[in-house]
Amino acid sequence: MLQDSEIDAITTGGPFGQPPQSKYENLISLAREVPPATTVVAHPCDETSLRGAVAAAELGIIVPILVGPVAKITAVAKQHGIDIARYELVDAPHSDAAAAKAVELIRESRGELLMKGSLHTDELMRAVTSATTGLRTARRISHVFIMDVPSHAETLFITDAAINIFPDLEAKRDIVQNAIDLFTYGGLGTPRVAILSAVETVTPKIPSTIEAAALCKMAERGQITGGILDGPLAFDNAIDLEAAAIKGIKSAVAGRAQILVVPDLEAGNMLAKNLSFLAKADSAGIVLGARVPIVLTSRADSVRSRMASCAVAVLYAHARRSTAAVPAA
Repeated sequence: MLQDSEIDAITTGGPFGQPPQSKYENLISLAREVPPATTVVAHPCDETSLRGAVAAAELGIIVPILVGPVAKITAVAKQHGIDIARYELVDAPHSDAAAAKAVELIRESRGELLMKGSLHTDELMRAVTSATTGLRTARRISHVFIMDVPSHAETLFITDAAINIFPDLEAKRDIVQNAIDLFTYGGLGTPRVAILSAVETVTPKIPSTIEAAALCKMAERGQITGGILDGPLAFDNAIDLEAAAIKGIKSAVAGRAQILVVPDLEAGNMLAKNLSFLAKADSAGIVLGARVPIVLTSRADSVRSRMASCAVAVLYAHARRSTAAVPAA
């Protein structure tokens, strides 16, 4: 069981002498106010993944179904003092089988969320993207980093830095819409969306600037809904008002962006890791575009980051549960 001091550290920030950060704690607090989401956890066979799922359950955010080799999960729980007695266990002999079984349970409507355990991401996503037994929808599957940067006032959503390597315009439309839906149905309001490039002017020498302009026009024509878009914008004038003013950029987004849409995976991955390692940001991760949101955690994630990932996914699931207009993840 989590002790009161551990719950306070997760929900108010500041564990181990670190300064408190409010952005993730607000998300976690919001998620604790809605009913917990039944979450299928694929192969939680190490301490980090099992403790993360159980901690989210003890906060009242999720109700986990633990899928994997039962003997191994039980042994890990016993070794590390993790109480799993109240949670359902579904046996699967190895990680590939656990991923397949977890996806099968989602297809059977046994869970509202899918959560990665200690298996490799490609093992889980292979099961998710199977053409015959997976969780695909008409929407392109994409990843969103939810980043808490200590020196920045806004929570930053960065997409896509993990799945789509060189997305074309059609894929980018879905990537943008997935991120907007996550922000909106997570109860965070109408997002300001910056389509990033190296510069803020449209030039045929940089194709991503043309795609940025096209995405903005698509939003004007109703092909992308729910957000306020601007682009192309360079990173500085997307997130810094002074930088935007110096360049003479006047828009509702410039200097105040909440969602950053990167040109390709390489740019997004480097941006997210720069923020993590140089700005000491925490990063949570969600995959969208499948039948359910997928909580995609890393072994290096802190408990706080795992809780934030769960929290955002739970808020999205709650919106889908209570609002018929919400599309599949």
